Amino acid sequence: MGQMEEKLKLYLRTMVSHEGSDLHLKAGSHVRVRIHGVLKILGKEELDAEQMDLLAREITTPEQYDSLQKNKSLDFSYILSEKHRFRVNFFYQMQGLSAVFRVIPVEIKTVEELKLPPVINDFASVQRGLVLVTGVTGSGKSTTLAAILDKINREYKKHIITVEDPIEFVHQDRGCLINQRSIGQDAKSFSDALRAALREDPDIILVGEMRDLETIDIALHAANTGHLVFSTLHTLDAKETIDRIVGMFPEGEQNRVRMSLASVLEGVISQRLIPTKTGSRIAAVEILKKTARIGQLIAEGRDSEIPDALFEGKEIYGTQTFDQALLDIYKDGIIDEKTALEYASNPADMKLKMQGVGRGAIVKEDEENTDMEVFGFKEEE
Repeated sequence: MGQMEEKLKLYLRTMVSHEGSDLHLKAGSHVRVRIHGVLKILGKEELDAEQMDLLAREITTPEQYDSLQKNKSLDFSYILSEKHRFRVNFFYQMQGLSAVFRVIPVEIKTVEELKLPPVINDFASVQRGLVLVTGVTGSGKSTTLAAILDKINREYKKHIITVEDPIEFVHQDRGCLINQRSIGQDAKSFSDALRAALREDPDIILVGEMRDLETIDIALHAANTGHLVFSTLHTLDAKETIDRIVGMFPEGEQNRVRMSLASVLEGVISQRLIPTKTGSRIAAVEILKKTARIGQLIAEGRDSEIPDALFEGKEIYGTQTFDQALLDIYKDGIIDEKTALEYASNPADMKLKMQGVGRGAIVKEDEENTDMEVFGFKEEE
Protein backbone atom coordinates (compact mmCIF):
# COMPACT_ATOMS: atom_id res chain seq x y z
CA MET A 1 0.00 0.00 0.00
CA GLY A 2 1.35 3.45 -0.97
CA GLN A 3 1.67 6.44 1.32
CA MET A 4 -1.18 8.34 -0.33
CA GLU A 5 -3.52 5.36 -0.11
CA GLU A 6 -2.77 5.15 3.62
CA LYS A 7 -3.80 8.82 3.95
CA LEU A 8 -6.91 8.15 1.87
CA LYS A 9 -7.98 5.33 4.17
CA LEU A 10 -7.58 7.59 7.20
CA TYR A 11 -9.72 10.28 5.53
CA LEU A 12 -12.38 7.72 4.58
CA ARG A 13 -12.53 6.19 8.06
CA THR A 14 -12.87 9.65 9.59
CA MET A 15 -15.69 10.50 7.21
CA VAL A 16 -17.53 7.23 7.89
CA SER A 17 -17.23 7.68 11.66
CA HIS A 18 -18.94 11.09 11.34
CA GLU A 19 -21.70 9.78 9.04
CA GLY A 20 -20.39 11.73 6.06
CA SER A 21 -21.49 11.07 2.50
CA ASP A 22 -18.69 12.47 0.29
CA LEU A 23 -14.94 12.98 0.57
CA HIS A 24 -13.48 15.74 -1.64
CA LEU A 25 -9.77 15.77 -2.49
CA LYS A 26 -8.37 18.57 -4.66
CA ALA A 27 -4.86 19.49 -5.73
CA GLY A 28 -4.12 22.88 -4.18
CA SER A 29 -6.76 22.75 -1.47
CA HIS A 30 -7.76 21.32 1.92
CA VAL A 31 -9.50 17.98 2.27
CA ARG A 32 -13.25 18.38 2.66
CA VAL A 33 -16.07 16.12 3.82
CA ARG A 34 -19.82 16.48 3.30
CA ILE A 35 -21.75 15.69 6.46
CA HIS A 36 -25.56 15.86 6.41
CA GLY A 37 -25.35 18.01 3.30
CA VAL A 38 -22.81 20.52 4.68
CA LEU A 39 -19.23 20.71 3.36
CA LYS A 40 -16.63 20.83 6.15
CA ILE A 41 -12.82 21.12 6.12
CA LEU A 42 -10.96 18.09 7.50
CA GLY A 43 -7.56 18.84 9.05
CA LYS A 44 -5.00 21.46 7.97
CA GLU A 45 -3.14 19.72 5.14
CA GLU A 46 -3.38 20.99 1.57
CA LEU A 47 -2.78 18.35 -1.08
CA ASP A 48 -0.60 19.26 -4.07
CA ALA A 49 -0.73 18.07 -7.68
CA GLU A 50 2.02 15.47 -7.18
CA GLN A 51 0.20 13.91 -4.21
CA MET A 52 -3.08 13.66 -6.14
CA ASP A 53 -1.35 12.10 -9.14
CA LEU A 54 0.39 9.60 -6.85
CA LEU A 55 -2.94 8.71 -5.23
CA ALA A 56 -4.49 8.09 -8.65
CA ARG A 57 -1.59 5.78 -9.58
CA GLU A 58 -1.81 3.88 -6.28
CA ILE A 59 -5.53 3.06 -6.34
CA THR A 60 -6.17 2.48 -10.07
CA THR A 61 -5.03 -0.20 -12.49
CA PRO A 62 -2.63 0.81 -15.26
CA GLU A 63 -5.55 0.62 -17.70
CA GLN A 64 -7.69 2.90 -15.53
CA TYR A 65 -4.87 5.41 -15.11
CA ASP A 66 -4.32 5.48 -18.89
CA SER A 67 -8.06 6.07 -19.35
CA LEU A 68 -7.89 8.97 -16.86
CA GLN A 69 -5.04 10.56 -18.82
CA LYS A 70 -6.87 10.12 -22.10
CA ASN A 71 -10.43 11.08 -21.10
CA LYS A 72 -9.54 13.51 -18.25
CA SER A 73 -12.00 11.80 -15.90
CA LEU A 74 -12.54 8.31 -14.49
CA ASP A 75 -15.33 6.48 -12.62
CA PHE A 76 -14.70 3.35 -10.56
CA SER A 77 -15.40 1.74 -7.18
CA TYR A 78 -13.07 1.63 -4.19
CA ILE A 79 -13.37 -0.91 -1.37
CA LEU A 80 -12.17 0.10 2.10
CA SER A 81 -13.54 -2.96 3.90
CA GLU A 82 -16.39 -5.46 3.66
CA LYS A 83 -18.71 -2.85 5.13
CA HIS A 84 -17.45 0.25 3.31
CA ARG A 85 -17.47 0.79 -0.46
CA PHE A 86 -17.20 4.06 -2.39
CA ARG A 87 -18.09 5.36 -5.83
CA VAL A 88 -15.08 7.34 -7.07
CA ASN A 89 -14.70 10.04 -9.70
CA PHE A 90 -11.28 11.45 -10.60
CA PHE A 91 -11.18 14.50 -12.85
CA TYR A 92 -8.73 17.18 -13.94
CA GLN A 93 -9.12 20.86 -12.98
CA MET A 94 -6.87 23.94 -13.23
CA GLN A 95 -4.49 22.93 -10.44
CA GLY A 96 -4.29 19.22 -11.17
CA LEU A 97 -6.45 16.27 -10.17
CA SER A 98 -9.53 16.29 -7.96
CA ALA A 99 -11.42 13.27 -6.64
CA VAL A 100 -14.77 12.63 -4.99
CA PHE A 101 -15.43 9.47 -2.96
CA ARG A 102 -19.13 8.85 -2.32
CA VAL A 103 -20.24 6.32 0.28
CA ILE A 104 -22.09 3.31 -1.11
CA PRO A 105 -24.04 1.71 1.73
CA VAL A 106 -23.38 -2.04 1.76
CA GLU A 107 -26.57 -2.81 3.66
CA ILE A 108 -29.71 -2.51 1.54
CA LYS A 109 -32.40 -0.92 3.70
CA THR A 110 -36.13 -1.39 3.27
CA VAL A 111 -38.57 1.37 2.35
CA GLU A 112 -39.69 1.38 5.99
CA GLU A 113 -36.14 1.69 7.33
CA LEU A 114 -35.49 4.58 4.94
CA LYS A 115 -38.66 6.29 6.28
CA LEU A 116 -40.05 6.56 2.75
CA PRO A 117 -43.81 6.54 2.02
CA PRO A 118 -45.08 2.92 2.19
CA VAL A 119 -46.78 3.31 -1.20
CA ILE A 120 -43.31 3.05 -2.81
CA ASN A 121 -43.44 -0.69 -2.01
CA ASP A 122 -46.27 -0.96 -4.57
CA PHE A 123 -43.78 -0.47 -7.41
CA ALA A 124 -42.18 -3.82 -6.54
CA SER A 125 -45.34 -5.60 -7.74
CA VAL A 126 -45.61 -3.77 -11.08
CA GLN A 127 -45.39 -6.29 -13.94
CA ARG A 128 -44.30 -4.07 -16.84
CA GLY A 129 -43.76 -0.44 -17.76
CA LEU A 130 -41.39 2.34 -16.69
CA VAL A 131 -40.67 3.50 -13.12
CA LEU A 132 -38.38 6.51 -12.63
CA VAL A 133 -36.67 7.76 -9.48
CA THR A 134 -35.59 11.38 -9.85
CA GLY A 135 -33.77 14.09 -7.91
CA VAL A 136 -30.50 15.98 -7.75
CA THR A 137 -27.17 14.22 -7.21
CA GLY A 138 -26.97 12.85 -3.68
CA SER A 139 -30.72 12.80 -3.04
CA GLY A 140 -30.81 9.03 -2.45
CA LYS A 141 -32.12 7.81 -5.81
CA SER A 142 -29.90 4.71 -5.88
CA THR A 143 -30.82 3.86 -2.29
CA THR A 144 -34.54 3.98 -3.06
CA LEU A 145 -34.12 1.86 -6.19
CA ALA A 146 -32.06 -0.67 -4.24
CA ALA A 147 -34.87 -0.99 -1.66
CA ILE A 148 -37.45 -1.69 -4.39
CA LEU A 149 -35.19 -4.16 -6.19
CA ASP A 150 -34.36 -5.96 -2.94
CA LYS A 151 -38.07 -6.38 -2.19
CA ILE A 152 -38.59 -7.90 -5.65
CA ASN A 153 -35.57 -10.17 -5.08
CA ARG A 154 -37.03 -11.47 -1.82
CA GLU A 155 -40.64 -11.91 -2.96
CA TYR A 156 -40.53 -12.91 -6.65
CA LYS A 157 -38.71 -15.25 -9.04
CA LYS A 158 -37.56 -13.12 -11.95
CA HIS A 159 -34.50 -12.33 -14.06
CA ILE A 160 -33.12 -8.87 -13.29
CA ILE A 161 -30.39 -7.13 -15.30
CA THR A 162 -28.84 -3.93 -13.96
CA VAL A 163 -26.69 -1.56 -16.01
CA GLU A 164 -24.80 0.92 -13.81
CA ASP A 165 -21.82 3.31 -13.89
CA PRO A 166 -20.39 2.01 -11.62
CA ILE A 167 -22.29 -0.72 -9.74
CA GLU A 168 -23.38 0.66 -6.39
CA PHE A 169 -25.48 -1.78 -4.35
CA VAL A 170 -24.51 -5.42 -4.85
CA HIS A 171 -27.55 -7.72 -4.93
CA GLN A 172 -27.21 -11.41 -4.07
CA ASP A 173 -29.40 -13.93 -5.93
CA ARG A 174 -32.32 -14.76 -3.64
CA GLY A 175 -35.64 -15.45 -5.31
CA CYS A 176 -34.37 -13.71 -8.44
CA LEU A 177 -31.46 -14.24 -10.81
CA ILE A 178 -29.60 -10.91 -10.92
CA ASN A 179 -26.93 -9.97 -13.47
CA GLN A 180 -25.22 -6.64 -12.72
CA ARG A 181 -23.16 -4.95 -15.46
CA SER A 182 -20.80 -2.03 -15.00
CA ILE A 183 -20.21 0.48 -17.81
CA GLY A 184 -16.59 0.37 -18.92
CA GLN A 185 -15.86 -2.97 -17.29
CA ASP A 186 -18.77 -5.11 -18.56
CA ALA A 187 -20.32 -2.94 -21.29
CA LYS A 188 -19.31 -0.01 -23.51
CA SER A 189 -22.31 2.25 -22.85
CA PHE A 190 -25.78 2.36 -21.35
CA SER A 191 -27.40 2.18 -24.78
CA ASP A 192 -25.27 -0.82 -25.86
CA ALA A 193 -25.95 -2.69 -22.62
CA LEU A 194 -29.66 -1.88 -22.70
CA ARG A 195 -29.96 -3.00 -26.30
CA ALA A 196 -28.16 -6.24 -25.44
CA ALA A 197 -30.37 -6.78 -22.37
CA LEU A 198 -33.42 -7.13 -24.59
CA ARG A 199 -31.82 -10.32 -25.99
CA GLU A 200 -30.99 -11.74 -22.54
CA ASP A 201 -34.50 -12.80 -21.43
CA PRO A 202 -34.96 -10.21 -18.65
CA ASP A 203 -38.14 -9.58 -16.71
CA ILE A 204 -36.75 -6.42 -15.14
CA ILE A 205 -34.05 -4.03 -16.36
CA LEU A 206 -32.49 -1.36 -14.14
CA VAL A 207 -30.68 1.42 -16.03
CA GLY A 208 -28.51 3.44 -13.64
CA GLU A 209 -29.25 6.69 -15.47
CA MET A 210 -31.07 7.71 -18.64
CA ARG A 211 -28.36 10.05 -19.89
CA ASP A 212 -29.09 10.42 -23.60
CA LEU A 213 -31.83 10.22 -26.20
CA GLU A 214 -30.78 6.77 -27.45
CA THR A 215 -30.90 5.24 -23.97
CA ILE A 216 -34.31 6.81 -23.28
CA ASP A 217 -35.67 5.55 -26.61
CA ILE A 218 -34.49 1.98 -25.96
CA ALA A 219 -35.85 2.09 -22.38
CA LEU A 220 -39.27 3.17 -23.69
CA HIS A 221 -39.14 0.38 -26.26
CA ALA A 222 -38.27 -2.16 -23.54
CA ALA A 223 -41.19 -0.96 -21.40
CA ASN A 224 -43.50 -1.10 -24.43
CA THR A 225 -42.52 -4.70 -25.16
CA GLY A 226 -43.54 -6.07 -21.77
CA HIS A 227 -40.48 -5.48 -19.58
CA LEU A 228 -40.35 -3.58 -16.30
CA VAL A 229 -37.73 -0.84 -16.53
CA PHE A 230 -36.36 1.15 -13.59
CA SER A 231 -34.12 4.18 -14.08
CA THR A 232 -33.15 7.60 -12.74
CA LEU A 233 -33.15 11.18 -14.02
CA HIS A 234 -31.75 14.42 -12.59
CA THR A 235 -35.13 16.17 -12.47
CA LEU A 236 -36.92 17.78 -9.53
CA ASP A 237 -40.48 16.53 -9.92
CA ALA A 238 -42.86 14.47 -12.07
CA LYS A 239 -43.86 17.35 -14.33
CA GLU A 240 -40.24 18.28 -15.09
CA THR A 241 -39.42 14.60 -15.65
CA ILE A 242 -42.05 14.22 -18.37
CA ASP A 243 -41.07 17.55 -19.95
CA ARG A 244 -37.38 16.52 -19.96
CA ILE A 245 -38.01 13.15 -21.62
CA VAL A 246 -40.31 14.56 -24.29
CA GLY A 247 -38.07 17.57 -24.87
CA MET A 248 -35.03 15.41 -25.66
CA PHE A 249 -36.67 14.16 -28.86
CA PRO A 250 -36.99 16.07 -32.14
CA GLU A 251 -40.26 17.98 -32.44
CA GLY A 252 -41.61 15.57 -35.04
CA GLU A 253 -41.27 12.62 -32.63
CA GLN A 254 -42.55 14.28 -29.47
CA ASN A 255 -46.17 13.26 -29.96
CA ARG A 256 -45.12 9.62 -30.37
CA VAL A 257 -43.04 9.83 -27.19
CA ARG A 258 -45.93 11.42 -25.27
CA MET A 259 -48.28 8.63 -26.29
CA SER A 260 -45.65 6.05 -25.33
CA LEU A 261 -45.10 7.66 -21.91
CA ALA A 262 -48.84 7.90 -21.32
CA SER A 263 -49.03 4.16 -21.94
CA VAL A 264 -45.95 2.80 -20.12
CA LEU A 265 -45.12 5.27 -17.31
CA GLU A 266 -46.10 3.44 -14.13
CA GLY A 267 -44.58 5.84 -11.65
CA VAL A 268 -42.25 8.71 -10.85
CA ILE A 269 -40.65 8.97 -7.41
CA SER A 270 -39.03 12.41 -6.99
CA GLN A 271 -37.09 13.02 -3.81
CA ARG A 272 -35.17 15.81 -2.11
CA LEU A 273 -33.21 15.56 1.14
CA ILE A 274 -34.33 18.09 3.74
CA PRO A 275 -32.31 19.09 6.85
CA THR A 276 -34.07 18.13 10.08
CA LYS A 277 -34.13 19.79 13.48
CA THR A 278 -31.57 17.29 14.80
CA GLY A 279 -29.01 18.03 12.06
CA SER A 280 -29.64 14.92 9.96
CA ARG A 281 -31.63 14.80 6.69
CA ILE A 282 -34.92 13.22 5.63
CA ALA A 283 -36.32 12.55 2.17
CA ALA A 284 -39.40 14.49 1.09
CA VAL A 285 -40.93 12.55 -1.78
CA GLU A 286 -43.33 13.42 -4.59
CA ILE A 287 -45.08 10.32 -5.97
CA LEU A 288 -46.82 9.84 -9.30
CA LYS A 289 -48.66 6.58 -9.92
CA LYS A 290 -50.30 5.57 -13.17
CA THR A 291 -54.00 6.44 -13.33
CA ALA A 292 -56.37 7.05 -16.23
CA ARG A 293 -56.27 10.78 -15.49
CA ILE A 294 -52.47 10.93 -15.35
CA GLY A 295 -52.23 9.05 -18.65
CA GLN A 296 -54.66 11.47 -20.28
CA LEU A 297 -52.80 14.54 -19.02
CA ILE A 298 -49.48 13.21 -20.37
CA ALA A 299 -50.95 12.23 -23.74
CA GLU A 300 -52.64 15.62 -24.18
CA GLY A 301 -49.60 17.66 -23.10
CA ARG A 302 -51.36 19.04 -20.02
CA ASP A 303 -48.33 18.59 -17.78
CA SER A 304 -49.12 21.71 -15.76
CA GLU A 305 -52.21 19.92 -14.37
CA ILE A 306 -50.22 16.94 -13.05
CA PRO A 307 -49.47 18.47 -9.59
CA ASP A 308 -53.22 18.95 -8.98
CA ALA A 309 -53.87 15.34 -10.00
CA LEU A 310 -51.20 14.13 -7.58
CA PHE A 311 -52.61 16.32 -4.79
CA GLU A 312 -56.14 15.03 -5.28
CA GLY A 313 -55.06 11.38 -5.56
CA LYS A 314 -53.37 11.14 -2.17
CA GLU A 315 -56.15 9.40 -0.29
CA ILE A 316 -57.18 7.05 -3.12
CA TYR A 317 -53.93 6.23 -4.92
CA GLY A 318 -51.20 7.27 -2.48
CA THR A 319 -49.88 9.96 -4.83
CA GLN A 320 -48.63 13.24 -3.40
CA THR A 321 -46.92 16.45 -4.40
CA PHE A 322 -43.57 17.45 -2.98
CA ASP A 323 -45.22 20.21 -0.89
CA GLN A 324 -47.72 17.72 0.56
CA ALA A 325 -44.79 15.53 1.65
CA LEU A 326 -43.02 18.56 3.10
CA LEU A 327 -46.13 19.58 5.01
CA ASP A 328 -46.48 16.09 6.51
CA ILE A 329 -42.85 16.15 7.67
CA TYR A 330 -43.40 19.58 9.22
CA LYS A 331 -46.62 18.42 10.87
CA ASP A 332 -44.70 15.51 12.44
CA GLY A 333 -42.27 17.99 14.01
CA ILE A 334 -39.24 16.72 12.06
CA ILE A 335 -38.46 20.04 10.34
CA ASP A 336 -39.15 23.63 11.38
CA GLU A 337 -41.28 26.24 9.63
CA LYS A 338 -38.30 28.09 8.15
CA THR A 339 -37.00 24.92 6.49
CA ALA A 340 -40.44 23.95 5.18
CA LEU A 341 -40.86 27.35 3.55
CA GLU A 342 -37.30 27.40 2.21
CA TYR A 343 -37.69 24.05 0.42
CA ALA A 344 -41.34 24.41 -0.66
CA SER A 345 -42.15 24.51 -4.37
CA ASN A 346 -44.77 27.14 -3.55
CA PRO A 347 -43.74 28.93 -0.32
CA ALA A 348 -46.73 31.31 -0.31
CA ASP A 349 -49.18 28.40 -0.55
CA MET A 350 -47.22 26.48 2.10
CA LYS A 351 -47.43 29.46 4.47
CA LEU A 352 -51.21 29.60 4.05
CA LYS A 353 -51.55 25.89 4.80
CA MET A 354 -49.48 26.32 7.94
CA GLN A 355 -51.84 29.10 8.99
CA GLY A 356 -54.86 26.86 8.46
CA VAL A 357 -55.94 28.23 5.08
CA GLY A 358 -56.59 26.21 1.92
CA ARG A 359 -56.65 22.52 1.02
CA GLY A 360 -54.54 20.30 3.26
CA ALA A 361 -54.07 23.12 5.78
CA ILE A 362 -52.69 22.41 9.26
CA VAL A 363 -52.08 24.32 12.44
CA LYS A 364 -48.75 23.42 14.02
CA GLU A 365 -46.65 25.24 16.59
CA ASP A 366 -43.02 25.66 15.56
CA GLU A 367 -40.37 24.11 17.74
CA GLU A 368 -36.93 25.42 18.56
CA ASN A 369 -34.34 24.24 16.05
CA THR A 370 -31.22 22.49 17.28
CA ASP A 371 -27.99 21.86 15.46
CA MET A 372 -25.78 18.81 15.83
CA GLU A 373 -22.13 19.66 16.29
CA VAL A 374 -19.47 17.58 14.58
CA PHE A 375 -16.19 17.82 16.42
CA GLY A 376 -12.95 18.10 14.49
CA PHE A 377 -14.45 19.98 11.54
CA LYS A 378 -15.12 23.61 10.77
CA GLU A 379 -17.76 25.21 8.58
CA GLU A 380 -16.79 26.63 5.21
CA GLU A 381 -16.38 30.41 5.24
